[in-house]
Amino acid sequence: MELTESLRGLLTATAKQLRGSARRLFMARTVRELGPGGQSLAERELGWNRETIRKGLHELASGITCVDAFRLRGRKPAEAHLPHLLDDIRAIVDSQSQADRSSAVGASTPG
Repeated sequence: MELTESLRGLLTATAKQLRGSARRLFMARTVRELGPGGQSLAERELGWNRETIRKGLHELASGITCVDAFRLRGRKPAEAHLPHLLDDIRAIVDSQSQADRSSAVGASTPG
């Protein structure tokens, strides 16, 4: 099957507007309508990832939506890289926030 330029634009624009499982289901339904060889056609002509298409086809067939773990991606908190960071900050702050006893004693005595 050959995709026209207008159909190609419509499919890619629609896929870009959708997110998560809605996008995968749209891709899977589109590939099913394209028929045999639809996955490779969609990959070649539309630039869609075949793994995403396969995941969508699996969701479509099983009726079970795969949960996206977006919050598990990206930059990890500083504590993950520096496990003693909080203790180190407390040690610095505590040492600087303690009043000097000699100046506190001198300030309290009349002079």
